[in-house]
Amino acid sequence: MTQSHYRLSAESFARIVQQAMADLPPEYARLLDVVAVVVEDEPPPSVLQELDIEEGEELLGLYQGLSLNDESFFRTGGQAPAQISLYRGPILRQCDTEAEMCREIADTLVHELGHHVGLDDDEMPY
Repeated sequence: MTQSHYRLSAESFARIVQQAMADLPPEYARLLDVVAVVVEDEPPPSVLQELDIEEGEELLGLYQGLSLNDESFFRTGGQAPAQISLYRGPILRQCDTEAEMCREIADTLVHELGHHVGLDDDEMPY
């Protein structure tokens, strides 16, 4: 059985991500001032292995960086800025319509921003 999923060009997907960022509630949107958002086609195999993502599971997004709880004035420099990676392929494979995809992008952004403020997966609003 073939699983259907939504298809969208990288450029169109990036536009929808920009719109999702613009539509975030102010308390989340404010966090984007210090967190970069990038779109990648697929998560790198090394990331999937590091996170123990099993075959058949999908990683929709990834937060990389120090959470606000871990940042400190006294911490030495040299850390890369915080970044959220959104993975286009896995998100599209989870969705059958553009509305589902827009909702998934927004939910994934909020989830990854939750990591930025120090929440664990079981504490997330989504």
